[in-house]
Amino acid sequence: MTLSRRRFITITAASLAWAGQGHAAPLYRWQGSALGARATITLTHPQAARITAAARSEIDRLEDIFSLYRAGSALNRLNAAGHLDAPPFELLECLSRAAHAHGATAGLFDPTVQPLWTLYAEAHAKGQAPSEAQIAAIRARGGWSDVQFDTGSIHLRPGMALTLNGIAQGYIADRVATLLQAEGLSDIMIDTGELRALGGHPHGGDWPVTLDSPARPVIGLRDRALASSAPLGTVFDAQGSVGHILDPGTGRPATPRWSLVSVAANSAAMADALSTAMCLMSRAQMNASVSRIPGAAIVHLAARP
Repeated sequence: MTLSRRRFITITAASLAWAGQGHAAPLYRWQGSALGARATITLTHPQAARITAAARSEIDRLEDIFSLYRAGSALNRLNAAGHLDAPPFELLECLSRAAHAHGATAGLFDPTVQPLWTLYAEAHAKGQAPSEAQIAAIRARGGWSDVQFDTGSIHLRPGMALTLNGIAQGYIADRVATLLQAEGLSDIMIDTGELRALGGHPHGGDWPVTLDSPARPVIGLRDRALASSAPLGTVFDAQGSVGHILDPGTGRPATPRWSLVSVAANSAAMADALSTAMCLMSRAQMNASVSRIPGAAIVHLAARP
């Protein structure tokens, strides 16, 4: 059985390729982790170590808000109690982004699928699929319309829980970009599992991103974000047929009609959310969704053979 969070899809679905040109200054590349997955920041700057140290501290601070694997994170405290008073600004902002994505995808992006995800994980760990009754019981606990939040508090119905794994990676990339832009920096690639380019490549041109798809397409990024998702990139079952992206309307995994969906947008959070939800969509539905998000575009779509 293969169980992991969605972030591993994008790390394997997209890779950066670059090379020094002539006597140009060498690239500095910090590598660490964000929400438990590989993260990198690449730039050319005389104070690159200081810059990436500040970004690393920001990533760690945001993990204390969004991680499902840090017991004391704000998200885990919300899920455990069903409410959270005086929530961090970043959690509220990310929920606002999630609400936008929910509307743009006709409800297919829905962070309230976390209890369903847990049901599938636990059932397949025992070698069996969840029953219709179990799925129905969890779906009856509530959906996105039952999430109430404002600057003072966040409230969930009893039995509900949220996962922001389909948007938080991108949101963290956006926050790091904001931090670096505030210092007047550019020509930096931020990879937290989703990609956010500040400016272009320091040696000239766009940042070239090679997607892990049979055609090996190369996408150029400049002042733009890119996210990729695959319905079977992470699976619950040993046979590799039950994908981790769940349809909030049916409680069932995405029909694996696509092997890879890649979306570019002005915001990494929005690209992240759209690529997740689009694993559940037809091409016509995808087109409708991107039309609702200014600057968003489907840059690669690979159908399963």
